[in-house]
Amino acid sequence: MKNTISTISSLSSKKSLHLTLVGVVSLASTLGLSACQQTPDYNYLIGETMGTSYHISYQLPDDADEAAIQAAVDERLKQINDSMSTYQNDSTISTFNRLGKDKPITIDADFSRVLDVSQIVYQQSGGAFDPTVMPLVNTWGFGSTMTVERLQSPPTAVEIAQAKALVDFESIIKKDDTIYKTKDGVGLDFSAVAKGYGVDVIADVLRDDYQIRNYMVEIGGEIATSGVNNQQQPWQIAIDAPIEGSTVSERQTISAIRQPKNTASQMHLATSGNYRNSVIFDGKRYSHTIDPTTGNPIAGGAPSVTVAADSVALADAWATALTAMPYHKALDVAKTQNLAAMFVVLADDVKAKSSDDMFNEAADEATDDNIDDWQVVQTPAMKALRADKKL
Repeated sequence: MKNTISTISSLSSKKSLHLTLVGVVSLASTLGLSACQQTPDYNYLIGETMGTSYHISYQLPDDADEAAIQAAVDERLKQINDSMSTYQNDSTISTFNRLGKDKPITIDADFSRVLDVSQIVYQQSGGAFDPTVMPLVNTWGFGSTMTVERLQSPPTAVEIAQAKALVDFESIIKKDDTIYKTKDGVGLDFSAVAKGYGVDVIADVLRDDYQIRNYMVEIGGEIATSGVNNQQQPWQIAIDAPIEGSTVSERQTISAIRQPKNTASQMHLATSGNYRNSVIFDGKRYSHTIDPTTGNPIAGGAPSVTVAADSVALADAWATALTAMPYHKALDVAKTQNLAAMFVVLADDVKAKSSDDMFNEAADEATDDNIDDWQVVQTPAMKALRADKKL
């Protein structure tokens, strides 16, 4: 068995990795393992892509060509970057963002599928997920970091309005295999969905091209699993407590999600969190995530949200959307949309509803999982997913 490292060009990364892979080994310790420490019939691949890292564990078919599998994975990741990397000047998305209004550009199938997922979550989330939000992020000067100074001297109402005018996903028009914009200055950024989509397509490569049924694929905290791990048990994904300033070596597990016991089943998970890019100002915690509907940073959002869905791309987009809302609104939206969602919040936030009935409802949704003041709250759909065994 080999431990292969491969480097791919980057897409921008907006989320912290705070899922731990368990059942084989924890992600924290995986990076230090040598290939000989794993079960012989499982292979482990690690590399860089989309501004973060990927980790793949899979059971080797008897006639497997490991080099061919590695090459196929690298090629698909390169294709996605060539299509959707905002770091590549010659990518399809960068070319589109430079174009003026009413100028069509041909898009590939990957771009088209990600755009379709984005439109679904944009509509169902009431605009909380919007891949044209970058002008607002730039106006606030947040990017990948958060500073209290910007909240002390925020952009003016005029500056926010000017940026918000360029946040207009509905101005992106798709027609057959082309897209164009109806407004100058509007651009796309798929950072909050492309990693999840990348997981999906790598899982497709393993399953469809090489008939691999037992695998785990992870890119930047977004995960697809199928079958069983190298201990012949369903894959189990541990969720970290969103402790500000925590590192890989210091992370603490607060809960876990286990793949359904049917070994033919699959699981698609994504987690979004703000706790490593947030500050407290005037007694409120603000995240680096901007609410596209208001033009302002989120205050009172859930520090960590994990979503399970039919695809990792869909889970990725929804996890982002739910962190772009105040926690109680996000919980209501998740239940309305029948999402399998897990929120990790401060225990006091669970109690913050305005009536006894609402408090009792939140208390019923909470689990016994906790670390100090953290509380896990899950939707009915997430409860059903985990019903075969409480973790």
